[in-house]
Amino acid sequence: QVQLVESGGGLVQAGGSLRLSCAASGLTFSSYAMGWFRQAPGQDREFVASIGRSGFQPKYADNVRGRFTISRDNAKNTVYLKMNTVKPEDTAVYYCAANPSIVTIAADYWGEGTQVTVSS
Repeated sequence: QVQLVESGGGLVQAGGSLRLSCAASGLTFSSYAMGWFRQAPGQDREFVASIGRSGFQPKYADNVRGRFTISRDNAKNTVYLKMNTVKPEDTAVYYCAANPSIVTIAADYWGEGTQVTVSS
């Protein structure tokens, strides 16, 4: 059974930093591209960042590029999202996703999410 478990969310002040983690089990982690998505209240789930199976080819949404960094540790079956210079508009539930190829909204596996709240 595949499980993706996010952690690291919480309340942070604008301008601060946060690091999210997503621990994967039940799959061959190095065979999956990984990604982060987010969903704010009343809005659609949106792409945040993704990373290839070997840790190369990171991709970012325009509104987080330069502030967020995605990385992965295949030895620990974990993907990370380092969030710097956070803004109130970054407030959302953040979801981890796994897919054999490119990670999109149609990814095969999803975590249950972790709440990030940025106060102004």
